[in-house]
Amino acid sequence: MEKEIWYVLFSFLLLSACDQNQSAEHTAFDNEEQKTEFVSAIEPIIQDYISLEIFSGVVLVADNGQIIFHKAYGLADRETGKPNELNTLFDIGSMNKTFTRIVVKQLEEEGRLKLTDKLINYVPGFKDERAGEITINHLLEHRSGFGDYHSPGYFDLPLEERKLNVIVERAKDYELLFPPGEDDAYSNLGYVILGKIIEEVSGESYFKNVQDRIVDKLKLQNTYLNDFNGLENRVAKGYLYTPLGVLEENSTLQDIPNPDGGFLSTTEDIQKFYHSYYYDSMLMSEDSKKADPYFQFLEQLPPGKAASAAGGFDGFNSVYLQVMDKDLSIIVFANMDEPVAERIGLDILGLYRGEEIQKPSLPAIQNVRINFEENGLEYVEKHFDSLTVNFHPTDPKDFILNDLGYAYLYGANNPDSALQLFELNTKLFPEVANCWDSYGEALRMKGLKKEAIAAYEKALEIRPGLESAQEALRELKK
Repeated sequence: MEKEIWYVLFSFLLLSACDQNQSAEHTAFDNEEQKTEFVSAIEPIIQDYISLEIFSGVVLVADNGQIIFHKAYGLADRETGKPNELNTLFDIGSMNKTFTRIVVKQLEEEGRLKLTDKLINYVPGFKDERAGEITINHLLEHRSGFGDYHSPGYFDLPLEERKLNVIVERAKDYELLFPPGEDDAYSNLGYVILGKIIEEVSGESYFKNVQDRIVDKLKLQNTYLNDFNGLENRVAKGYLYTPLGVLEENSTLQDIPNPDGGFLSTTEDIQKFYHSYYYDSMLMSEDSKKADPYFQFLEQLPPGKAASAAGGFDGFNSVYLQVMDKDLSIIVFANMDEPVAERIGLDILGLYRGEEIQKPSLPAIQNVRINFEENGLEYVEKHFDSLTVNFHPTDPKDFILNDLGYAYLYGANNPDSALQLFELNTKLFPEVANCWDSYGEALRMKGLKKEAIAAYEKALEIRPGLESAQEALRELKK
């Protein structure tokens, strides 16, 4: 079996931007009436998501740094009934990466490192010889060849084995996904390694660097990096629906903070942080921004668009949208499964742009499950695209039927339904090896040996090194 698990801890959707220098008098609206109409139209959008029982969290909208909408919804703790409040703390996920990026840029400004410096100058000992070509810039831009470090069983490790230094030591044994600089792949591990470089260059811990250089400088009173003692009553718990539609707390999937994710903060602090990042020189000088490819990219984009940062994992997601030339900020924190924060944020952005806002739909896997049970397999096949609109844009859609199939196979002890869904997945995504591997597993469980062998062989035809299929074939051919 190869059940693929993706932890989408971050999406940096550059929806656009330009003009970082805004005057104090600037406003995103032509007049107060326009602003009032916009603000009054936000609530119905949010209520549509609440009616589907897929959102709880906090929403903030600011004009020129001044808050014009700020409301909390739903429960921070469903067991105790504690509601979300404006100062409730949320795990911001991969928004951490912006903090890490800024510290690296500050050290560059101070002349303490260069982005062209090789990783091994600071952190030696990687077994893959190609790691010797990795630069700091490769790590920043997800071009190092490193992938993720959340392997199966990672969340079962003791906390001490999930800390920065231990993760980096394990990474020294990893094989790169590609030669440095020749491709790109989103890398949580790359940012953990950047945290280690920060420590080596500064002689101080990663967390102290972020505290001194960003949190204290901006007076972020409700942002906590790694000491969460005494905060238990302020922190939102994350919740997610299982593929079979059961709402569960995500406590077993929460990680400790590291340079790639895990800080706790409020919507107001995050608005203050990103507004400073984009519009003033407290965190990065104007010269540094002019030399930075990201800010160069922002300057080339047309007016009226938005830069974006997001973070998320099972049970939490967050998004920050900044309409740069208009200085409109939209922040959504959710303690429910992604991508609801992104969806609400983009709907509010669409509202501001005068676009028609579509009614939200249930998350893709729930939509498919309900329609499979009520309308049958043929209906799901015919309407698969429309049923799966609400799915994270960076995740392959073959995950949907794969995850649901395993839920039926093991969670519901219903191999017949699992077999139907896995077979459909091979029709919809015939070139994905894991679809055939999963189909083979269900066939094997049903005692259909010949058909299972054919499915596993198809998986290996597509992906010759697929270990789960190789092992299954060895067992079946004994």
